[in-house]
Amino acid sequence: MFHPVEIAGMHCPNNIFLAPLAGYTNYPFRELCRGLGAGLTFTEMVSCKGLRYGNEETKKLLFCGNESPKAAQIFGCDPAIMREACEGEELAPYDLIDINMGCPMPKIVNNGEGSALLENFSLAEKVISACVKSGKRVSVKFRMGVKKGERLAAEFAKLCEGAGACMVTVHGRTRDMIYAGEADYAEIARAKNAVRIPVIANGGIFSKEDALRALRLTGADGVMIARAALYDPLIFCDLLEKDRPPLFPLFSRQLAQTKQLYGERFATVFMRKIAAFWLKGKKGAAEYKRKLFSAESSESVLLLAEEIFR
Repeated sequence: MFHPVEIAGMHCPNNIFLAPLAGYTNYPFRELCRGLGAGLTFTEMVSCKGLRYGNEETKKLLFCGNESPKAAQIFGCDPAIMREACEGEELAPYDLIDINMGCPMPKIVNNGEGSALLENFSLAEKVISACVKSGKRVSVKFRMGVKKGERLAAEFAKLCEGAGACMVTVHGRTRDMIYAGEADYAEIARAKNAVRIPVIANGGIFSKEDALRALRLTGADGVMIARAALYDPLIFCDLLEKDRPPLFPLFSRQLAQTKQLYGERFATVFMRKIAAFWLKGKKGAAEYKRKLFSAESSESVLLLAEEIFR
């Protein structure tokens, strides 16, 4: 069930994708997951307005290396600004541009962006169509509805396909569920049966068994791993039946790359969080977390990680 996949002529070595995770899927983290087997990785979501106005912090989110293929996720609700971003130099290196139409966070929704577009089909269609006119491959990630019990996935997937999207990822929860409750795989299956473009299943996948179940119940063309990759990036090894490598060398390399790209302070704070995620379920986790969040330098974080993960 895990196999290579083609998306509008773009070859992915397998159909296990790393989700765009706000605050986490920077280049070193994507590189880590790609090295462990992820077939495609996405940047965290990037504001098209931020790109238009030359915001330096926004531009930093789009740093990329020798990833291939490359995918970026953008958000916004103004078709002209979205197209302008797709045609801009910051997104030029990317092979696929994904439009976020699923983010449930109020600060995004209240601006008419993210999952707010599920309540405005006409504007959503215009946004997708404008991005497609840039000449880039365009995909859309969205939730199955806004309110619990609402099921819009099949209808919205058809809208995306009609507007020119070459792939959709369906998160099988509504906006008001946030990340709680079971993902509705039957609704993802309805979306899959409604369109001819690839459909990727997202939501509730934390193990190989979960991924196989999602593929079986949805008929989807692939799965997207989200929070599970934060807690245990070796999930990609499990899915592909590869040996699980030792954690410390992976952590050390990620910390070094993060420090080189984003500086000492960012690396210290970010890698403390990563180490805390990797501690989930381990003996003595609470005490180690206390020590981690007291660490004031990347070197201190690295020494603690060596103690924890070796």
